[in-house]
Amino acid sequence: MGSHNRSSLQQSKSIRPLTRAEILVFDGFALPDVSVVVEVFHKANSLIASLPEHPPLYEVTLRSATGGRIASSSSVLVWTEGLDVHRRENDRQFIFIAGGPKAHEACTDVRIVDWLRHQHSRSTRVEPIAEGRCLLEATGISIAAPSTISGNASLRETYTALAQAPAAALAALRIVEEDVGATIVKLISLSLSTHRTPASALLPDTLSDRPSNDNIKLALRWMDANIASRISIDAVAEAAAMSERNFLRRFRSETGMTPSDYLLRARLNLCCRLLRETHLPVDKIARRCGFSGGRHLSILFRKILSTTPTAYRGTHNEASSASLPSEA
Repeated sequence: MGSHNRSSLQQSKSIRPLTRAEILVFDGFALPDVSVVVEVFHKANSLIASLPEHPPLYEVTLRSATGGRIASSSSVLVWTEGLDVHRRENDRQFIFIAGGPKAHEACTDVRIVDWLRHQHSRSTRVEPIAEGRCLLEATGISIAAPSTISGNASLRETYTALAQAPAAALAALRIVEEDVGATIVKLISLSLSTHRTPASALLPDTLSDRPSNDNIKLALRWMDANIASRISIDAVAEAAAMSERNFLRRFRSETGMTPSDYLLRARLNLCCRLLRETHLPVDKIARRCGFSGGRHLSILFRKILSTTPTAYRGTHNEASSASLPSEA
């Protein structure tokens, strides 16, 4: 980070104690809008971490009625905590309610409605995303929509430029503005306008340093090294020197996803990187990343990232020349 930005950050408002951002999701929730909210708080934490003696300010948690893996409307699986996991009563808390085509079905889940009623009394703000408003309406609680217009004149242009972003993302930016000031919001807004990859907001580029089990770390490295090949579960378990049953159980426990989920995420992340940084044809990128071809990759991009590989490359053209050589 440049010295000017660092100096500006040091002049931001005093950093507050940890704030919990709880995002309520359900089977079939819409991933893109949720991931942008996650990205706002993740970027805020990253920028705050650049300051001396400042720990992360926000802890983002996905919640669902049952906990465990929940499938989004684009079939991407995310790991969630159940509604019965309790927090300290004095924690500052914001709740975001995911939208999506199955929000109306979730309205009939008594566990979700009761949890929202209970949490409303202790939350600083409850913010529905698109169809998620019906879940809020099911509780009978009336909440005025928060303003997404800043009183800071220097930020009005920033919020106007993000007019196409989900309202919940703008609400998240207003939270950050209230907590730490305009400078960080401006830096986050630049990221939102130039790097919109919904899946990557929830699935980081690498998990290799997260697991505590050395065998699982080895399995992750082996999958990354063989990403272009056809990979079977028994082959990964063998590389990890574990039985297939024990490997599957331990992998999910350590990473919060299945090996297949991780492999798909890793391949898509690599595709995104090659689209941004090289001029290789889409079909060649697809095959280099372990997919059958460009058509298969385009289907996955539309389903998971709500765009096409070509459109993604057009909006994420970060390199003037390929960083990897084109092949004949």
